[in-house]
Amino acid sequence: RFSGTFVGNAESASPAAAASPPAAAATLPAVPTIPVVPTIVGVPNTVAEGVLNPNEVKPPASGTRRARVLYDYEAADSTELALLADEMITVYSLPGMDPDWLIGERGNQKGKVPVTYLELLS
Repeated sequence: RFSGTFVGNAESASPAAAASPPAAAATLPAVPTIPVVPTIVGVPNTVAEGVLNPNEVKPPASGTRRARVLYDYEAADSTELALLADEMITVYSLPGMDPDWLIGERGNQKGKVPVTYLELLS
């Protein structure tokens, strides 16, 4: 026989106990977050901060590839390059850049392009 073993369970199942938050959660101090902006050697800070000025970005000496555009893409802002399906562009990536985007060049136009809209060629 288990006399008195589960006496505490009857109290914790009461509606009043279930409605109140745990005391430990209320006493935890708030942890401040500090924004981190990476600095990339040789790349202007505007790229590291997510703002791309296409005139400031220089293609790498090697690592450029040709790509065929699969779908039309309308640029959301001046940092992006609008694309037309079946056109050929040159693309490359920059250190620290979001892997879902590349820098695309068409003639003297330059801007970010989404990788999913491209077929990368060798």
